[in-house]
Amino acid sequence: MEILTSSTASCCLVVNLRWKLAENGSNSSQLKLPTSRERKILFARTNQRNGSLRFSSVDKFLKKLNHGKGSRSLDSFGGLKNGNSKVFSGNSSSYVVGGEDDVGSITENGESPTKVLIPGLPDESNGEYSAPVSSCFWKWKPKLNVHYEKAGCENVNSPPVLFLPGFGVGSFHYEKQLKDLGRDYRVWAIDFLGQGMSLPVENPTLFSKDGAASEGKDSIWGFGDEIEPWANDLVFSMDLWQDQVHNFIEEVIGEPVYIVGNSLGGFVALYFAARYPHLVKGVTLLNATPFWGFLPNPIRSPRLARIFPWSGTFPLPANVRKLIAFFWQKISDPKSIAEILKQVYTDHSTNIDKVFSRILEITQHPAAAASFASIMFAPQGQLSFRETLARCKMSDTPICLVYGKEDPWVKPVWGLQVKQQVPEAPYYEISPAGHCPHDEVPEAVNYLLRGWIKNLESHGSVALPLHEDAEVVENSFAMDLEFVREGSRKSVIVRFFGSRFSIWNSFSSYIKSQFKETTSRILTP
Repeated sequence: MEILTSSTASCCLVVNLRWKLAENGSNSSQLKLPTSRERKILFARTNQRNGSLRFSSVDKFLKKLNHGKGSRSLDSFGGLKNGNSKVFSGNSSSYVVGGEDDVGSITENGESPTKVLIPGLPDESNGEYSAPVSSCFWKWKPKLNVHYEKAGCENVNSPPVLFLPGFGVGSFHYEKQLKDLGRDYRVWAIDFLGQGMSLPVENPTLFSKDGAASEGKDSIWGFGDEIEPWANDLVFSMDLWQDQVHNFIEEVIGEPVYIVGNSLGGFVALYFAARYPHLVKGVTLLNATPFWGFLPNPIRSPRLARIFPWSGTFPLPANVRKLIAFFWQKISDPKSIAEILKQVYTDHSTNIDKVFSRILEITQHPAAAASFASIMFAPQGQLSFRETLARCKMSDTPICLVYGKEDPWVKPVWGLQVKQQVPEAPYYEISPAGHCPHDEVPEAVNYLLRGWIKNLESHGSVALPLHEDAEVVENSFAMDLEFVREGSRKSVIVRFFGSRFSIWNSFSSYIKSQFKETTSRILTP
């Protein structure tokens, strides 16, 4: 017998808890409440007089809800209540076992978060279906082919979802989303130009005979003395990437999409949504970087831009070539790559071998070093991060925020500032999780994405993930998301920040919790 407990005043126990995938329908990940005796679910009610537990069966409630039609998907109802206990279901193939007490006041008062059981990733070794992923190239401009991966194209009536990667990686970083979400949606992930497998197919520069002989750089693309005609004005910048996304959506996908972006990809997603709101159904930011580029934009600040003689175009100046050649040896070293990955992944048990090997493979491309130089010296975009947020707010573009709490680069304060500027946007903070929550805890991220998309597609009639009531999103709370990965049970804490959230209140709560913890340590003998 397997028992799951909650530490709230009135609790529920689930006896012999199991869940299974519904085998029929396109949404194969939907969970159903079992109704057989072998999978019996019991309510546990707390007796207010003596504190004892009384059990009652949920079968009667199921029969009433189903009108005698057998088992019913958890997605089809919001919650079952019986006295002082409840089984609360979200809208994304999961359910919660907990008490009537407010599940939000659980991390600051010392109580344990309510548990939410969510599906793990599809386990192909056990015969579970995962969406096949296709690797493709799209010829956008001369010598510039955009690599992308896609899944779920057979889901013709489902909404399209486009993933944008962070700096230094590519579409491969979303493999866990493509295989899982591709079972329900049409999913694409692209490589930005100058990164991943979207590097130039030819050398953008030419070497003079003397230059090639003296520098010995004929095997490194972009280090030549003269520019090839097709590479005139080529700069791997924010504005180029948003143009790339714009044309990709119009020419390849062909309809408005949900865009999900991590780190740099989050900024590009927001930048694009600010410019082309009619092509965006919603934007999800995964630890989005709130700034990009060091040099001023020539359109936004023409006088200031003229101070800098070079801004990421080809060919690279001689002094820049020497500087990049030195730093590239350090950056592309396998030890350096491993150290960076160690920083951004909080859970060091996460298997990142494939990510490491793909990044290492990219650094060995002959155009990688020069492309890196172009990116680093490219001007800023015409819009700042705050300006893109303001524009998205004005156009009523739906925004969802999903941030890893332990990110060493984009600290939680950055995500909270975004929430402060767009208070109506749902904000989910995952812990433990670092800079790349989609790869570190894909089970939680995929669950939240599914629920958010369902909420928007239903025009709000389906509640947001982890919510019982589709109308009530003001309050903040935390829950323990539990899932199975490779045969082991794992969990993360997800905090939701409602529309009443304020940075000051959050800071005050943090100070109080730290004071309470310190006092407890002092008083404990």
